[in-house]
Formats: sequence, C-alpha cells, structure tokens
Amino acid sequence: MLPGDTKSLRNRLVHQADRADQYLHAVRSSFLLNDLSRGSSLSAPRSELYGRSVLVATHDQLTAALTMIELDGCARRITILPPDVETEHIGAVTAAAAIDAVVIDRDSPPCAPLDLAVRVVCTPSIVSNEQAELAPLHTEWVLLTSGTVGVPKIILHDLASLTAAAAVESPADGAAVWGTFYDIRRYGGLQIFLRAILGGASLVLSSADEPVADHLARLANHGVTHISGTPSHWRRAMMSPDLRAIAPRYVRLSGEIADQAILDGLRVAFPHAAIGHAYASTEAGVAFDVNDGLAGFPVAFIGENRDGVEMKVSDGCLHIRSPRTASCYLGANQPAFTDSDGFVDTGDIVQQRDDRCYFVGRRGGIINVGGLKIHPEEIEAVINRHPQVRMSFVRPKQSPVTGSTVIAEVVLKSESECIQQIEVTNDILKLCREALPRHKVPAAIRFVPTLAVAATGKLARRQG
Repeated sequence: MLPGDTKSLRNRLVHQADRADQYLHAVRSSFLLNDLSRGSSLSAPRSELYGRSVLVATHDQLTAALTMIELDGCARRITILPPDVETEHIGAVTAAAAIDAVVIDRDSPPCAPLDLAVRVVCTPSIVSNEQAELAPLHTEWVLLTSGTVGVPKIILHDLASLTAAAAVESPADGAAVWGTFYDIRRYGGLQIFLRAILGGASLVLSSADEPVADHLARLANHGVTHISGTPSHWRRAMMSPDLRAIAPRYVRLSGEIADQAILDGLRVAFPHAAIGHAYASTEAGVAFDVNDGLAGFPVAFIGENRDGVEMKVSDGCLHIRSPRTASCYLGANQPAFTDSDGFVDTGDIVQQRDDRCYFVGRRGGIINVGGLKIHPEEIEAVINRHPQVRMSFVRPKQSPVTGSTVIAEVVLKSESECIQQIEVTNDILKLCREALPRHKVPAAIRFVPTLAVAATGKLARRQG
C-alpha cells in the first residue's frame, strides 16, 4: 500500500532513505534511489527551477525519472515530453503549458527547445551538495495524449490524481521488482513508475531501441516480480523463446482491449502468476483492474462506486467519474472533457452480454462497409482465438461498391508452409462466419511476419 500523505516524490524518498535496495534499472546502468537524499542529478541547484514551468525533454528514461523526482514539489508545473512527439508540435506544447525552463540530457532530441530562460542538464549520477531548503509547492503534472492527429492533447494532472489508483493494492503486492514494456513518459508507464517508487519497489525501465529478447533477459537478471504492458507488447514478447527466462508473480495488461486469447496465452506461459488487465485513459485515469482471468469486466461495476470510481454507459460509450480524473485540457479553444456531472466520455464502446461488459472498439475507429458499422477490435478478438494465431490487425480497404471492405493481417505463432496457411485461412474464416454477422467477416486474410506497434505499445491503426 502506498503512503497516504501528500509529500513530494523527493521527500517521500528521503524519508525512506534507509531502504538500500530500491533501484531504477536502465539498459546501461542501475541507480540507487536513496542516493538522491545526499545530492542531486541536476547541473544547477533546484532553486533555479523553483516555481517554474519545466519541460522534461530528456532522451533517456532514467534521466527523465530522476528529473520528475527532483522537480515534484519544487517546480510549479512539470510537462513530460514523450520521445515520439513531432518537432513541429513542440512550440504549441511550450505555449500551452507556459513553459519557461527545460531539463535535457546529453542525448536530448534536436526538437527540445533550448532557447528558454533556464536550461538544466540531468545526468544519471549524483553530485553531493547541500540544497537550500525550499518551501514545498503543489506541482501540476502535464501529460500529452497519444493517438491524435496533429498537436497532441495536453492534459493537466497532479500527483494526487496520478497516484489515487496506486493506493489500491494489486494482486501479489509487497516486496517487488516492477518491470514495464511502456515508456514512463506516457500515462501507462508513468502509473507503473509512480507505483514502484512510492511503493518501495525497484523498477526495470524499458528502452525503445532494445530487442525484446534483450529486455526479457534484463528483466530476468533483475528478478522481476511484477510486469506491465499492452496486449500488443505481450503478444510480441510471447513470440520470443526468452519469455521463459522470467517468472513474475503478477502480470498486468492495459492500453488496449485484452481479449480472452491473450489472457489464456499468458495463463499458460505463467501458470503461477496473478494475471490482470486494467482500464485507464489519460483524461479519466485508472478506472478499474480485473483479476479473474476473463476478458471484459463484471456488469456490477456499472453504477457502483468502487474506490471512488463511478461508471455509466451512455449511447454505448463508457463514461467515468473519479478523483483520478485530470483537471482539464491546456491550450486555446480546448473543450471540457467532463460533462456537467463530472463524467468523462472515454469514447470506448462497450456491449453487455449476460453478466459481463466487453469493449468492442473506439467510437472514432469504426469501419463503414456499405453503411454498416464495424469495430476492427471485435473481429481481431475472434481471429486471435485460432490456436496458430499470435496477433492480428483488421483494417479497411477502399471498395468502389461498398466504400470499404475488411482486410485482416495475421501473424502466426510459427512459420507455416503455403498449404498450411491455406488451411489456417479457411479455419479463420470459419471462426469468423460462426461468431460474426456476414458483413464483419474479412474479405481477405494476409499473413505477415510482424505488425507495426506504435511507441505507445498499441497497434498502429493506420487507415488505407
């Protein structure tokens, strides 16, 4: 269970400085967190950043993590720049968040604005020094959304809203080494980072340039006990024989729909682990965890106040109200994302079947086939049931007759001969015809060696 007070990240670590075993493990180094109680990793005194709106624009996740710890309670606002933000959008982010200082590292991307009033370098090492005592500030945390075209949406949180969900225990909580496939500069990864460091656990950071096999080897080397990623992260990991090197106590999925096939696959891979999937969005925060091994969530969650979270379904979409919700969007002409009652419209469509609710896709991701609406995720969940399918991606293809047809790209668990692929194709189409209306059955199946996964860990849902 996390501490219930409102101290800053740095102060919490200082007050648990007797812990000699809490590390951040990066690709090339490991960092003992209680070293922060004896100095700083910043090239300038924290007083130079006191009360400022600071952009965290480091290349390395480790230096980003150290910067966030040092600035919470010191900076007026921390804006976390994900590594995949387009250069042309940085100016809009800087203006919307009223940024007047930047923290970089030696390998910061060229898009990092270097002409701000204050520029500080963060290094993965501690310089012992005496820091001036600063009156603690209430720091705002600014996150950027993913999956939008153009300038990303800019979301305002604080430490209380970001850590509210982490105060609820997950299965197998306790002495832990967390690992994640996420980048901690996105909401999903930040949740794991905060849960780990405030819970007294170590964390094994990911790296975008690291092969899956190498990441799994590092997780094993550091004795990972709890690990989190999107279903796409996990499907890619399950393609590697090195998955057998890890033996976590808790496996967590979030960020995409967790269908029954991936949950069952992880149960086989980790028979002694608790396996759960969580629902969250950057605006609404973490809504719930499901730990019964089944896709979807109990219908009893709707309308019930669970740990301060209330949910309802309106026009087929899930709406959430909770203390984990962000404050607002930043930037000109941004609409409120809560209704008059404080509910966030997530844009995720759910369907009730018996006593269970299932996610079927995004409101903005619908494929229109001859006037009939199709959710690609619903078809993927059926295709993924096939025992030889590792993952699938359903997309539209333009048609002069119906406007669009449905095409499925499929990655198999192992390479197959051409005649086997024909058999698998027939089996997949049979599965689809049995489970789906005729207009949702793919017009074609294509076997591919891999599928594109975005920096967020989600399938890159391109159109065309």
